[in-house]
Amino acid sequence: MNVFVLSTGRCGSTTFVKAASHISNFTASHESRRHVLGRGHLNYPENHIESDNRLSWFLGRLYDKYGDRAFYVHLKRDRMATASSYAGRYRSSAMMSAYANGMHLGLAPDTNPLEVALDYCDTVNHNIAHFIKDRSSR
Repeated sequence: MNVFVLSTGRCGSTTFVKAASHISNFTASHESRRHVLGRGHLNYPENHIESDNRLSWFLGRLYDKYGDRAFYVHLKRDRMATASSYAGRYRSSAMMSAYANGMHLGLAPDTNPLEVALDYCDTVNHNIAHFIKDRSSR
């Protein structure tokens, strides 16, 4: 069985994997396949725990591959604390750049980074909550 830790990032996902690495009958990694394009992106070994905030962009494909044969964890941190962490790294965060400049083309240059980060957190957490609501293994 595989375990997928779904999150916004900036919420303890790296720490979760460090703790999970002590589980003797599972492997555990953080963002281990972020560099792989296509079908191979979701090829995780059996009995593996993966934590990657980018999985929230691949939920349909994740379900197609693993369905209810996997266990899904929705890792959350206080909304404002998470968004503040992202806003503080706004210019250097690949995720904020992808969300602000890719998902929301044409945002005004003076858009408040905290507003963007809050919107990102709300969107990702809503997507994950919707994805796992009907899963038998959550």
